[in-house]
Amino acid sequence: MSKRVLMSVYDKEGIVDFAKSLIKLDWEIVSTGGTYKLLLEEGVKVTEVNAVTDFPEILNGRVKTLHPAIHGGILAKRNCDMHMDTIKTLGITPFDMVVCNLYPFEATIRDESKTDVDIIENIDIGGPAMIRSAAKNYRDVYVVTDRNDYNLVVDALHSDDFDIHQYLASKAFSLTASYDALISQYFLHVEGNDLPSTLTKTYRKVSDLRYGENPHQKASYYEEITASEAIEFRQLHGKELSYNNINDMTGALRVLQEFTEPTAVAVKHANPSGIGSAETLKEAFEKARDCDPESIFGGIIALNRPVKLDVAMLLSDIFLEVIVAPSFTHEAQEKLMKKKNVRLIEMPKIQKYHENSTLIKDVLNGVLVQERDLALINEAKYEVVSKRQPTPEVLEQLDFAWKACKQLASNAIVIAKNNMTLGLGHGEVQRYWACEKAIERSLFPVEGSVMASDAFFFEDTIELCAKHGIKAIIQPGGSVKDHKVIELADKYDMTLIFTGMRHFRH
Repeated sequence: MSKRVLMSVYDKEGIVDFAKSLIKLDWEIVSTGGTYKLLLEEGVKVTEVNAVTDFPEILNGRVKTLHPAIHGGILAKRNCDMHMDTIKTLGITPFDMVVCNLYPFEATIRDESKTDVDIIENIDIGGPAMIRSAAKNYRDVYVVTDRNDYNLVVDALHSDDFDIHQYLASKAFSLTASYDALISQYFLHVEGNDLPSTLTKTYRKVSDLRYGENPHQKASYYEEITASEAIEFRQLHGKELSYNNINDMTGALRVLQEFTEPTAVAVKHANPSGIGSAETLKEAFEKARDCDPESIFGGIIALNRPVKLDVAMLLSDIFLEVIVAPSFTHEAQEKLMKKKNVRLIEMPKIQKYHENSTLIKDVLNGVLVQERDLALINEAKYEVVSKRQPTPEVLEQLDFAWKACKQLASNAIVIAKNNMTLGLGHGEVQRYWACEKAIERSLFPVEGSVMASDAFFFEDTIELCAKHGIKAIIQPGGSVKDHKVIELADKYDMTLIFTGMRHFRH
């Protein structure tokens, strides 16, 4: 008795050749709608699904295969006499394979020309139902959801020892789970609900990685499948990106997104080692590099303007793991590609990069989810609490330092001058230590610089800043000792600004 396959695919690439291969193996083909018409046009012997269900497609194609003659034939267990007697009595013939892929919901929600009606109509109902039925009965039914598996299935049919049923079922359930998750995300997005009662995300593998943070850890890179368009990047040169490269690159972009002027960010172990802004990218890079020219060795540089030869010459003088920029001129690319190990990443829309609206972190028995910290102060929010008022020039430096400090691991302190980080203190358990580290590790005199702190501090930190000639400070405020900190700032003739907004990052 010949085997029987049900084919219903939106993506029809390769389906004709696959069908012809099955015909050669004496399979009977049943198909629906557009798939049926294509196979018929290509000379493939095929039966339309209506002939099986004895019922027409209705509701503009919304109902095609939702019928006992279809699902009974898929779900009947071959080793269960009751199942087989039931479908025989009802005149239902078993299906031994289901070949199905789904309506392009992801592409539809990303297409700005599509209306809500278009989006709803691209929610596949019959497809996931057939796939889930076949996957549930995977011991008896091949369920093929990926055209890249067509040849694998043909090979398996030629070999009695090559069992891929469970492999195909795992892919099938992953597909329907991802598909439903994306639909769920779409409705939550429309509703404006970032913190729903249940949370389901879906991701697509981009690549396997050589290893994780350490060589003994396996790792892969996945991108989130969302309604919004991902910021694309392309590797122009160098070895494949590693786990740490991607993590550090994300850290660099997280900082870079705060700045609109030409800016360079140097990152090591996901923390900035230097940040610089200037009228030209060359000056910006020199500032970022000079903040800590040793730590950037083997690090990552992110730049928000096209890289020309003058910048490439400076970049080539340092051993760097990754350089990411919106583009590279031909001359710049030629120069940098002489270093075989550096990875050149082109990200044309780097200035439009922004993080997802929510942040997810693994914790005990689950995850923490919060709104992403995307807010910054503006003139309407900050308060000058000192007697000394800031000049426009000082405000510009405080704004720069505050943006830089926001992206450092807490406790965080930034010492800055001339749109350049002079000293960075991050990840300390005491804020005084972070300030002490930032000052001590500066390679430049800090007198006349400004300081930013991601949360409030006490009198000892004011004393330390005054001792080293720092004349302007920006911090959130909010301590019971704020009045003493303000008194000390006035004593040392400092400018002190409270933002009313802290930026912890753990």
